[in-house]
Amino acid sequence: MHPFRAAVEAGDHDTIEALLAEDVVFTSPVAFKPYPGKAMTAAILRGAARVFEDFRYVREINGTDGRDRAFVFRATVDGREVHGCDFLHFDEDGLIDEFTVMVRPLSGAQALAAAMGAQFERITAEVPGASAA
Repeated sequence: MHPFRAAVEAGDHDTIEALLAEDVVFTSPVAFKPYPGKAMTAAILRGAARVFEDFRYVREINGTDGRDRAFVFRATVDGREVHGCDFLHFDEDGLIDEFTVMVRPLSGAQALAAAMGAQFERITAEVPGASAA
């Protein structure tokens, strides 16, 4: 099992943050603009942990060069079933420098968007210098 998956499944946010590159870019399934930086990405992931219920990875897919991984997950958000995938790219130091999330179905994505929107003030408060836009 990959250390990222193990950290997520254990709820170990310190280890998750340690696996992020300083210049990581997080691409949300429900927001157009990507979010740059380790502090923001870690805060978003903590927010996601607060809104996902019964989160579990069901499959791990490895790229041939060892720098890409996909983690397929299932969860619920506000009673809506969500199927999704975390697509991670790792830099030459083995740290996550790209983190893209995709989810389905539309009803699950809408529930996730609403739940994360409700978290966003708290998320930005956790990041020095961030502003809720």
